[in-house]
Amino acid sequence: MQQFMTFYRSSVGKKILMAVTGIFMFLFVFVHMVGNLQIYIGSEALNRYSHFLHSVPEILWFVRVFILFSLIVHVWAAFLVWLKSYRAKPVKYRVKVDIATNYASRTMIWTGPIVLAFVIFHLLDLTYGQRVASVVYSESDVYHNIIAGFQYWPLALTYILANLLLGFHLYHGLWSLFQTLGLEHPLWNKSRKTLAVTFAVIVAGCNISIPASIWAGLVH
Repeated sequence: MQQFMTFYRSSVGKKILMAVTGIFMFLFVFVHMVGNLQIYIGSEALNRYSHFLHSVPEILWFVRVFILFSLIVHVWAAFLVWLKSYRAKPVKYRVKVDIATNYASRTMIWTGPIVLAFVIFHLLDLTYGQRVASVVYSESDVYHNIIAGFQYWPLALTYILANLLLGFHLYHGLWSLFQTLGLEHPLWNKSRKTLAVTFAVIVAGCNISIPASIWAGLVH
């Protein structure tokens, strides 16, 4: 335990913890995206998928708690790394040139907590029916809940903005993950960046397409 705490207190230890929890979340958002895309097949397919997930509540709750715990640990470790870096240079640079950073990396400390807050909001809204709009919630008709929920434009807009932030977070997170785990090499750095961009665009784009399609009348 003492060795683990010593490892955890180091910046490297926190970054590895972020990488490991990040892997779990990458898998989760991808599987979640694939499941949600069944809305394009129809209400029967999506509701059948939802019924399958809820047929074994013990496993479903284990996954929920595990992912939420991983996300909290991920955000907390990221905050501690940022705080240590911030304290190391309490006086701001007079001229700041971001050579090795980009918008996604500079906003990681903010997009993480925002995405965490949205996940909690999303669960309350679509899973437990705590609606921000006057929508009749159905426990057995997930298709109806999604359609009705995203027809309320503030909810749809919030979902779109959150997924844009998620895309930025996924891009930099996946790029950094390989570096943290020692999988960085000039020969495949370009491919690593392509993979990070592709994954982020696919997840964010597919998620955003759902409320966009509902508003366009393609899904109803």
